[in-house]
Amino acid sequence: MLVFLLRRIAAGVVLVVVVATATFLLLSLTGADVARNILGETASPSQVSAKAQELGLDDPLVVRYGHWIDRAVHGDLGQSWFTGDSVNQSLVNTLPVTLSIVLVGMLIALVLSTVLGTVAALRGGWVDRVVQFAAVLGTAIPSFLIALVLAVVLAVQLGLLPATGYVALGTSVTGWLQSVILPAVALAVAATAATAMQVRGALIDVLRADFVRTLRSRGLSTRSVVYRHALRNAAPPALTVLALQFIGLIGGAVVVEKVFGLPGIGTLANSAAVRGDAPVLLGTVVVTVVVVVAVNLLLDIAYGWLNPKVRVS
Repeated sequence: MLVFLLRRIAAGVVLVVVVATATFLLLSLTGADVARNILGETASPSQVSAKAQELGLDDPLVVRYGHWIDRAVHGDLGQSWFTGDSVNQSLVNTLPVTLSIVLVGMLIALVLSTVLGTVAALRGGWVDRVVQFAAVLGTAIPSFLIALVLAVVLAVQLGLLPATGYVALGTSVTGWLQSVILPAVALAVAATAATAMQVRGALIDVLRADFVRTLRSRGLSTRSVVYRHALRNAAPPALTVLALQFIGLIGGAVVVEKVFGLPGIGTLANSAAVRGDAPVLLGTVVVTVVVVVAVNLLLDIAYGWLNPKVRVS
């Protein structure tokens, strides 16, 4: 198991370095006159030149990358070119918002997909067809449209939940849950649909396996066979899909945060992209990849626990 974990961690580190390097190169090759954008059109050429020199934009690409990677390894992601704010502090302020809606969305997707997939596999018939139709519909409808409907109907018209804003978990648990539940549901719909279909298909295959027939021949109840044995064997493929869905939830958070006015990392990255604020963009990309790697590592651990063959291979 230790070797299994070390391999996953090493692969994650390589992925972070590759993505960070690629992002740095892409941002460096955009050709944008950052110094001019910061100072405005009224700035003189000498002022623009001085600003570019201050930011290190006159240095060779390799030198700039070396300076950035050296600071990043020591935990310093730099400062915003436009506001001068610490990128680290900006991420500390915004990352909890995004993680709140994404992790709550994953939890909702995990519970609902397990229930819907299991019911569809066991009941069959019209129940199975309804679940499959709902899954197709949930996959087809974009998350931003679901977010708009939820915000208009539940928040604006019915006033059941706040339409905008975020309450920190440390301030109020109830207020935090109220502020993240609608965005989380909007994100969870597509993930629930995809994972439910995976649970359904995997569970149907497992229920047809020889060991299930053996368990039933020994007199075990259907509940015991399904919940103690079949679901555990059907879980690994579903976890794989859920891990892929997590990446989609991170991407969908950019739009959903805009709809609900949440000051998350998606909003921060969008603002930085519009302005061409490379340090902030690099910081958001690196932190997002680290979060994705960490969550996938946890899912890999769960996968290895459920399926010992993975650890051996």
